[in-house]
Amino acid sequence: MSTQEKNPTRHAGLLLSGAIFLGGAIWMYTAAAASKGGVAIPAAAQTASQTPIDGTRTAVLAGGCFWGMESVFEHVDGVTDVVSGYAGGTEEHANYRDSSSGRYDDAEAVRISYDPEQISYADLLQIYFSVAHDPTQVNRQGPDRGPQYRSEIFAANPAQAEVANAYIEQLTQADVFSRPIATKVSVGEHFFPAESYHQNYADLHPNSMYIRINDAPKVEALKSRFGQRYRERPANLAANG
Repeated sequence: MSTQEKNPTRHAGLLLSGAIFLGGAIWMYTAAAASKGGVAIPAAAQTASQTPIDGTRTAVLAGGCFWGMESVFEHVDGVTDVVSGYAGGTEEHANYRDSSSGRYDDAEAVRISYDPEQISYADLLQIYFSVAHDPTQVNRQGPDRGPQYRSEIFAANPAQAEVANAYIEQLTQADVFSRPIATKVSVGEHFFPAESYHQNYADLHPNSMYIRINDAPKVEALKSRFGQRYRERPANLAANG
């Protein structure tokens, strides 16, 4: 297995030989299939102020492996860039080796740059809760386990945090999930870009078994549930011509 692959001890079904362990593969397929269509949820009732609009805004979200989060939001119309990285910890440990150990505070996250004239912060949160990950999972997503895979919204300011907390309360009251929402909301945490080989990973490795089983279904769910916001060409690739 390439050193650029995820650690096999935290990705059930992947062996050093590159072979697929049958039991683990079936487990991953079942988990992915169960959430393939995402969850139908209402739009946020409360939205952040969009005025004055002074260009691109950013949202930092964590919800499992950043490969899958990045691949979903790259396909959202109005998103201008998505960067995989680490949030919630310090720059010293903002690297894959330390983060994947689960011993530090860094979570795998994505920084989403978006045009508020085309899509709102609340709209991004609806996609985040509906198809990008399972917000009821505690310190895990599918086969990935550990606090680095937690569900957390890293708000840039109190206004974003207010929208996020209000939306979580709204979804809780609407009882749209079978289990409690585990997503945390933090304010003012730093974001650090991940290593270059993690960027655009799903787009560059579409035939990876991990991507096909765990992440490609999320993009299909986005296309199915948010067709009006889906675009075929990912943001980063479009930006690079």
